[in-house]
Amino acid sequence: MMNILNFFDQIPILFVVVACLTLGLAPFFPEPHIWEKLKMLSAGTLTKPVDIFDLFFHAWPWLLLVLKLVRMVLNRFD
Repeated sequence: MMNILNFFDQIPILFVVVACLTLGLAPFFPEPHIWEKLKMLSAGTLTKPVDIFDLFFHAWPWLLLVLKLVRMVLNRFD
């Protein structure tokens, strides 16, 4: 488990932020896919496999950013 966390520590924060702003928000108009899929999830209409994959595809940069920020905070207190 520690090797995986060390791998995440090696990913530059700038790369993660750029991934969030591009892939995480694409397409920008009329609304980002991540927002659309989260609305579908909360409404209970996220049922098609392609929509579930699309949610995962646009959410992974945000999940990586949260993991990266948590690890940065925790490493600061070590």
